[in-house]
Amino acid sequence: MEKDYSDQIAALLAPPSAQSIQEYYKSVKEAGNCDGLCVRDNGKHGKAVFASSDFKEEELVLKDKMLVGAQHSSNKVDCLVCSYCFRFIGSIETQIGRRLYLQSLGLCGDKDCDKEHNSHSTNDKMECDLPSKEMIESLLNGDLILPFTDRFDLPEVVSCPAGCEEEKYCSQSCADADWETYHSLLCTSSNNKQSLALLKFIEHANETNDIFIVAAKAIAFTILRYRKLKKTRVKDKGKGLLGQMDNVNFSFLLEAWEPISMGFKQRWWECVSLPEDVDPSEELQFRTEIRDLASTSLELLKDAIFDVECAPLFSLDVYGSIIGMFELNNLDLVVASPIEDYFIYIDELPDKEKEEALQAIQTFIDALGDDYSVPCQGTAFFPIQSCMNHSCCPNAKAFKRDQDIDGHAIIIALRPISTGEEITLSYIDEDVPYDERQAMLADYGFGCTCPRCLEERPS
Repeated sequence: MEKDYSDQIAALLAPPSAQSIQEYYKSVKEAGNCDGLCVRDNGKHGKAVFASSDFKEEELVLKDKMLVGAQHSSNKVDCLVCSYCFRFIGSIETQIGRRLYLQSLGLCGDKDCDKEHNSHSTNDKMECDLPSKEMIESLLNGDLILPFTDRFDLPEVVSCPAGCEEEKYCSQSCADADWETYHSLLCTSSNNKQSLALLKFIEHANETNDIFIVAAKAIAFTILRYRKLKKTRVKDKGKGLLGQMDNVNFSFLLEAWEPISMGFKQRWWECVSLPEDVDPSEELQFRTEIRDLASTSLELLKDAIFDVECAPLFSLDVYGSIIGMFELNNLDLVVASPIEDYFIYIDELPDKEKEEALQAIQTFIDALGDDYSVPCQGTAFFPIQSCMNHSCCPNAKAFKRDQDIDGHAIIIALRPISTGEEITLSYIDEDVPYDERQAMLADYGFGCTCPRCLEERPS
């Protein structure tokens, strides 16, 4: 495939032109919550985000909707969230009951949980007695209502439009949007060859690296955009396009690919950092194994959703570059659990009410253990945030406020920011010494030359 589509693959992976960057981010700005910002070349690191208005300290700088993202597979055990916007759904009772039910089956978000459980780990969560099966079922079916949970209304659970069990939503609008954007290609509801192939792909991703699922969503996103563009344009222009369909199809594919094209890319096996437990002498073998892992994943995905008109998307170079884009550009997807807010609310009640409430919920608190409020966690790509460069003395940070209950990236000013100033984040813990910071940034493929690093750099 690499040879047959070499020109098209090169075009897909070519850096976008300055004009296309300007036009694309202008359209993103017009469609989203990024007033006061602009994206342009900073003359040093390529794309950068600049303030086009002043921001006060702690003011919201950006609320960025993800282009594509996914909840970590292991996290789905702990958190029931909307598969499109990642808001918690159901009820406090549903969230607690579901976790305890899965825990009773020996499942938890920690991949080592089963091993610890089977070896009689001293982990507090494993040692404590779970509530009875009947009590857990009463939480799940709504027969048992915990005190004060009416203060924490969550959206009702909406099922996948085609009925698969993997995806749940907070509203019909989210279900429809996910179907149109990604899920209609990745749904496993039908007992057909495609669904069985998808299940094999998902199983492989869950066993190896669930970043493959995010990459699959990026490809599905592009294919569905391509089909929609083609349908609209061919309908508008009719038979005049038929004699040149190969070239026209690829122009549609390039246009559909544009949002993904904006992310900085390297092949995954070239940019992934070398794990600490891998000796440098074994680096070539490690990177070859990573490449082979991506190749296996791609073949499984091709069995499920291959589209000959979008064939260049299924080259290993493109697939590896998409994964590398997430490796280099992702901002962790994090949404706080409402269970934490609920237990804090109980803890802050007047003594008498608190005592009565604790009598009803203490069994569940003990069973959940110290990690009672695991947040939704995943990987996502955000179009504006991904353009923000690093600084060890940043002027902004990613920070979820109490009102931020879905998967948007939230960027807050750390200090006053003036018009024309570049918006920067710290990709690492900036409180460590210079040498440690530079070592951590080596995983991102660069050394920092921000004002602080220039000042602290040994002479």
